[in-house]
Amino acid sequence: MEILNLYSGIGGNRKLWKDCNVTAVEIKPDVAAVYQKLFPNDKVIVGDAHEYLLQHINNGYDFIWSSPPCQSHSGTNHYLFPQGIKRYPDIKLYEEILFLKHWCKCKWVVENVKPYYNPLIKPQECGRHYFWSDFKISDLPVKYDIGTHNRKASKGTQRKAIIREAQIPELIDLHNMDLSDIKLSNKRQVLRNAVLPIVGKHIFDCAFKIQQEKIIEG
Repeated sequence: MEILNLYSGIGGNRKLWKDCNVTAVEIKPDVAAVYQKLFPNDKVIVGDAHEYLLQHINNGYDFIWSSPPCQSHSGTNHYLFPQGIKRYPDIKLYEEILFLKHWCKCKWVVENVKPYYNPLIKPQECGRHYFWSDFKISDLPVKYDIGTHNRKASKGTQRKAIIREAQIPELIDLHNMDLSDIKLSNKRQVLRNAVLPIVGKHIFDCAFKIQQEKIIEG
C-alpha cells in the first residue's frame, strides 16, 4: 500500500500504520530529520507539502493524509488578537479539501483543529480534531487529553517555561515515541502538533474498513 503523508511532522499519525510504503513531506529540515530517524524505511522529502500535493495527487497512492498548519485556525486566536497578534485564516486548508474532493482517485483525509469560526466546509469530528475525507469516520474508541499542566498555570506562580517543559513527558508518553536523544528547537510544540498514533491508526482503519484492534481494556 502506497501512502502520501503531507505535513508529516515527526510522524505521530504514521506510527501504527503497518504493511505500507510511506512518502512523507515536511518543510522543516530538523523535524524531517527526526521523522527519518523514527521511520528509516520511509521516503522523506523536505519541501512544501501544499505544492507537492498539487503535482503528485494521482501518482499511484492508495491513501493521502494531509495535516496543514493549524495555528491560524485555532481558538487561540481569540486571545492573541487582543494582544495585537493578527492573522488571516490560512485558506490553503480549504484549497486542499476541495482539490482532493474533486480530483483525488484514492482514499484521502485532511486533519485540522476545531477552528474559532464555523468551518467553511462541513467536517467530521473525531477526538479534538476535525476531519474532511471521502469515507466515514467512526467515533474514537478511547478518550485522551493533552495539556493538563497548562490549565494549572493560572492557579500558581510557576513560570510558563517550567510548565511547558513539564508537559513534554506527558506528550511523549501519549505518543509513545523515544525522543530522549533528539534535539529540537521547540520539542513541546512539535509534539503538540503531532497527531496521536491511536488517532492515526483509527482513521487509517476507517479508510480501509479494517477491523480495529482493541486499544484499551474496559
